[in-house]
Amino acid sequence: MTTERFEVRREVAAPPATVFALLCDPQGHVAIDSSGMLQSADGEPVRAVGDEFVVHMDREALNDLPMGKYDVTVIITRFEPDAQLEWTISGTIQPPIRHLYGYRLEPAEAGTLVTSYYDWSQIEERYRDKVAFPVIPETALRATLGILARTVEKR
Repeated sequence: MTTERFEVRREVAAPPATVFALLCDPQGHVAIDSSGMLQSADGEPVRAVGDEFVVHMDREALNDLPMGKYDVTVIITRFEPDAQLEWTISGTIQPPIRHLYGYRLEPAEAGTLVTSYYDWSQIEERYRDKVAFPVIPETALRATLGILARTVEKR
């Protein structure tokens, strides 16, 4: 791993198809968000690279930039059914920053090994000194995986 990317892993007791369905649903992103920034979402579940949906955000949850409430468009950049979902965002900052978020899913003995990653290695140079990266800490990705597990696991 580079200093401009991190990833965390967790095994969850649900099949890859169940996890992937949650990740493809815009409301699923809101349901498992640990940052508190994702407030709601509009759009249909994604099915291919290039699909998009809108997320209504509240930056006050991070208390790092005075952005308040705003919308971002999630743009799918990788889509492999039951295996990988990756996206970037377009929002109030233009051109887009070009940071990437994603999940890789692998079948595991108990269900699915889920890897969540955040990669800011491709961001526009003009933003490197204006925005503190990473925007989301590694601990937030780990916490989101805990919420994902709680959401998809059958008790």
